[in-house]
Amino acid sequence: MSTTKKAKYSVAIADDHVLVRKALGRLINTFNDYFMLFEASGGEEVIKIINSREIQLPDILILDVNMPGMNGYETATWINNHFPQIKVLALSMLNDESVIIKMLKSGAKGYIMKNVEPDDLKDAFDSIIKKDFYLPDYISGKVISGLQKDVLSVSEKIDLTPKEKYFLQLLCTELSYKEIAQKMYVSPRTIDDYKSSLCEKLKVKTRVGLVIFGIKYGLIDITN
Repeated sequence: MSTTKKAKYSVAIADDHVLVRKALGRLINTFNDYFMLFEASGGEEVIKIINSREIQLPDILILDVNMPGMNGYETATWINNHFPQIKVLALSMLNDESVIIKMLKSGAKGYIMKNVEPDDLKDAFDSIIKKDFYLPDYISGKVISGLQKDVLSVSEKIDLTPKEKYFLQLLCTELSYKEIAQKMYVSPRTIDDYKSSLCEKLKVKTRVGLVIFGIKYGLIDITN
């Protein structure tokens, strides 16, 4: 689907409902900086299109969680393993903590409900592009609630410096990496070092992974 706008970022949609795909496509083409690249009816079709190399890779892939055949979890995992530069935004009618956490662990950068307002979808795009993650407040609470039920003593075995713990805490906010660097009075390069060090220590790959790990194992104070 082409557009005459000088949009910066491309978006693809995978959803088994034709009306949903068409409506989202029309909406996305009204957003500044974004345009609809392609649509697919499921995970298998997404992979086929991407592997064909006949089209550019999308910057964002809106991925329905519940699709026949290859579902959202499996598709997100495949995308994360083969094309991690594609930022997956999970889309669902389900506001269930286990579903949200499973999608995030499958590699999704964010999660949004199908009944949100158009402005919320645009905010999700902006956050994923600029900050590499998006979780609205009503979902963040559910994720935290679900993870807190399984806090383990493993936190006592993880040796983090005070600065690393503070950095981990700031990762839970909506601050960008540049804003975190300013708040910690360090350079962006130092923030990159903190992230690399934590990812190595905690055996995760992304900001969302760090946040989930930190909350689950009591490394983050969620009362702040």
